[in-house]
Amino acid sequence: QVQLVESGGGLVQPGGSLRLSCAASGSIFSIGTMAWYRQAPGKERELVTAITNSGYTNYVDSVKGRFTISRDNAKNTVYLEMNSLKPEDTAVYYCNAAVRSNSWSGLNDYWGQGTQVTVSS
Repeated sequence: QVQLVESGGGLVQPGGSLRLSCAASGSIFSIGTMAWYRQAPGKERELVTAITNSGYTNYVDSVKGRFTISRDNAKNTVYLEMNSLKPEDTAVYYCNAAVRSNSWSGLNDYWGQGTQVTVSS
């Protein structure tokens, strides 16, 4: 089994910054794409940003220029640096990873438990 553990959420004022981390552990042979999703109250979960194992990234338009995703493959960890935060960024943020548990298996999707980010004065 694979576990994803997120950290770094909290309450921040508009214009502030937060850094989220997500560490994967367990039965890991390799990790493909890692991503951050978010879900605001009353809304569907949306993809915020993703990064491939070779470092290619993409972002939803609403966070371009403010959020940066990165990963440390040696630590099986993905990060989300969030700057210039706005009240509309308030949501539960979820980490997602596509993990291969051994050399002969396919990729399976795993999710973290979620971490609350609240942007408010």
